Amino acid sequence: MSTQIILPRTMQIGHNASQEVSKVLNSLGCNRPLIITDKMMVKLGYVDKVKESLSESHLSADVFDDTVPEPTVASIQAGVKKAREGDYDSIIALGGGSPIDSAKAISILSRHGGEMRDYKFPRIVNESGLPIIAIPTTAGTGSEVTRFTIITDEVTSEKMLCVGMGFMPIAALVDYSLTLSLPQRTTADTGIDALTHAIESYVSKKASPYSDSQALSAMRLFGPNLRRAYDDGSDQQAREAMMLGATLAGIAFSNASVALVHGMSRPIGAAFHVPHGLSNAMLLPSVTKFSIPAAIGRYADCARAMGAASYQDNDEVANDKLLDELEALNHDLNVPTAQEFGINKQEFFDLMPTMAEQALASGSPGNNPRVPTIDEMVEIYAQLW
Repeated sequence: MSTQIILPRTMQIGHNASQEVSKVLNSLGCNRPLIITDKMMVKLGYVDKVKESLSESHLSADVFDDTVPEPTVASIQAGVKKAREGDYDSIIALGGGSPIDSAKAISILSRHGGEMRDYKFPRIVNESGLPIIAIPTTAGTGSEVTRFTIITDEVTSEKMLCVGMGFMPIAALVDYSLTLSLPQRTTADTGIDALTHAIESYVSKKASPYSDSQALSAMRLFGPNLRRAYDDGSDQQAREAMMLGATLAGIAFSNASVALVHGMSRPIGAAFHVPHGLSNAMLLPSVTKFSIPAAIGRYADCARAMGAASYQDNDEVANDKLLDELEALNHDLNVPTAQEFGINKQEFFDLMPTMAEQALASGSPGNNPRVPTIDEMVEIYAQLW
């Protein structure tokens, strides 16, 4: 049985990789890009750096900086309007997962029309939109190398998963120096998001030898470096390791899919505006404990790759150490409980059955080694309190 692997056409990885944007545009025959980003990237001067790099090659770019955290249908439509107003031949997506996810949706809608809901899973979107050059500024989502985007329907509070080759960036410029300014909270949330990608892709029912190799390599980078990057944001060695790990984990889950953590995480984000990486972090220990009995050897491999267990530990000991490490990681990175985050208890408990149904409908829990019932997901949600 063979496995189809889908990747960007071009990847540039390392210090100042983002400065190669003009060369990539030239290689694609593009000369009128639209930069899709957010206002923080403008404030930090990253947009100006990209524009300066373009000007050195006698290129210019307009900017759409109205993307929002956890992109919505309305925010996407504003970007589509901007993209249609200009004669753009490409998109430069600059920022964390939200600007890159926004760029993916804008790329497709601006070229093919319709509404975001028309493109949600189970439809597979293989049509080509405007070519995207993705420049990530967080070590987390891996969106620069995935064929997914997630857009929230603010009317129904549903996080719509959209899938297909049409959402894969044509190029990814992975420059860890852009992460040196990340605050601790963002470093923690995006880092655990990336760790979750690696673990879930490795235990996924859709895992393959290729995705396994990427996932294990990512975990070996995260284990010794996530706390270092959190404790000292100027630690370039740790930042570089986290950035490479996030991209490897993105490649892994783009080709093996995520599982129960992500399925249950999306409804929490949509209903209670918890950042995606943070809701993953809240769920990861409980979901791992629930899932281990169905993939004992696989989770033990994760523990060893992360350095939480040694290769002399048997699988049972390794899995106990994995659970201890995930709890310790949340403690060390100050991951709050649902109560500490400020969620209303009554609203949370009342909504748990609906969130469980939404999670199951997303398809991700079906990839989990142990597929839960609605009642079992409700029990896991209750543990987050």
